Amino acid sequence: MTTQQDPVAPEGVDLERPNVARVYDWFLGGSANWAIDREFGAQVLKQFPEVKTFARVGRDFLGRGVGYLARQGITQFLDIGSGVPTVGNVHQIASAINPDSRVVYIDIEPVAVAHSQLLLEREGLLGRHAVLQGDVRDPDDIWKRALETGVLDPRQPIGLVMVGLLYFLGPDEPVHEMVQRYLDLLPSGSYFLSSHLTEDGVTRKAGDNRENVQELYKKTSAPFHLRSRAEFAAFFDGLEMVEPGIDWMAAWHLDEAASRASARFADDPTFTGGLGGLGRKP
Repeated sequence: MTTQQDPVAPEGVDLERPNVARVYDWFLGGSANWAIDREFGAQVLKQFPEVKTFARVGRDFLGRGVGYLARQGITQFLDIGSGVPTVGNVHQIASAINPDSRVVYIDIEPVAVAHSQLLLEREGLLGRHAVLQGDVRDPDDIWKRALETGVLDPRQPIGLVMVGLLYFLGPDEPVHEMVQRYLDLLPSGSYFLSSHLTEDGVTRKAGDNRENVQELYKKTSAPFHLRSRAEFAAFFDGLEMVEPGIDWMAAWHLDEAASRASARFADDPTFTGGLGGLGRKP
C-alpha cells in the first residue's frame, strides 16, 4: 500500500469511511485523498482492473461536452457534483475557448470545496468563478445561492453539468423530479450535460467483477445505482437532444477531442458501461 503522507483533514471531513469524490480523485492520480480512500480504491482495482481508465473516460466526456457548449457560445456553467479539482476543470476548458466564461462549482464534499477554492485562489480566479458546498437534492437552495454569487446571469443560457453524479442517487429518491426542477429554473437556450452508469447492452471481459464493485461501494459515503438507458434518457424529457442523442461516453463526439482513454474503447464503447447525453432547453 502507498506510503503517501496524508494532509490534515479540513473541518467536517469524514475519515471513518471512504468518500466517493476522494476515491475518484485517487483513480485519476490526484492527491486529495486519505489512506482510507486509497485502500478502498485498491480493493476496487482488484475487482475491476480497468477502473482507472474508466474514470478518465468520464473526465474526457466532461471535457468534450463543455468544449462543445463553449463553441456554441455558452459562457456560464453550473457544475453540480464537481468533485475534487483535477486536470481539465470546467472553467479551464471553457475559458480556453471563451475567455469570459464563468463557472459556479457545487459539491457536498468539504475536501472538494476546499480544494476548488484553493485552485481558483492560486489562479487568481475566485470571484469570477465561485465554489459552494451544497446538496444536489435541494434545487431551489442551490439555484438561489448560485445566483447570489453574482457569477451567473439568469437571463442568459447556462450550461448545467451533472457528470458522474446521478448514479449516486438511489431509486427511492425522486431523482427525475429533482432534475426537472433544475431544468425548469434554467433560462431558454440552456443545456443539460449528464452521464450515468448502466448494464444495458454492456459487454464483459474476463476479470470484470462489476457486481463486487457495487457491493464494495455500499461501504462508502455514497453507494452507486445503475439505471437503464430509458431511465437515463428520461432525465432529458422536454429537451432538444444534441446528436447523436444518448450514447456511450467513450464514443460521444470522440472525433472532436480523441483521448487515449476513450480511444482505447473506440471499438467497443459498450464495455465502459457509461452513457452520456446533452440536451438543449427550447
